Amino acid sequence: MMLRALKIFVIRLPAILALAWLFVRELVISAAKVAWLVMQPDLMNRIRPAFVAIPLSPQSDASITMLANLITLTPGTLSVDVSEDRSLLFIHVMTMGNKEDLVAEIASGFEARVKAVFQ
Repeated sequence: MMLRALKIFVIRLPAILALAWLFVRELVISAAKVAWLVMQPDLMNRIRPAFVAIPLSPQSDASITMLANLITLTPGTLSVDVSEDRSLLFIHVMTMGNKEDLVAEIASGFEARVKAVFQ
């Protein structure tokens, strides 16, 4: 049993490292963006908070939890809820740009990497 778990870990190691690298990169970039934003004199004119529903492809509870936590740990975003059928993840963003770009960025970034780790 232990050997099987080790084999699975070794096989998934590249996916785990890719996810970790993406998270660290997004953490640094987002922290810099939020720090710059809050230091602006016209902060109230610059923030555009919004709730966004992010479509999820079928995933396990563990992978949805991992995705939600990664989003919450990234400055400027917060995971709020998951729909009962687990098809949508509701997030709050500090500054809303283009909704389609945000959805595509999460799908091709965190969600794709989390799927690779949990497949």
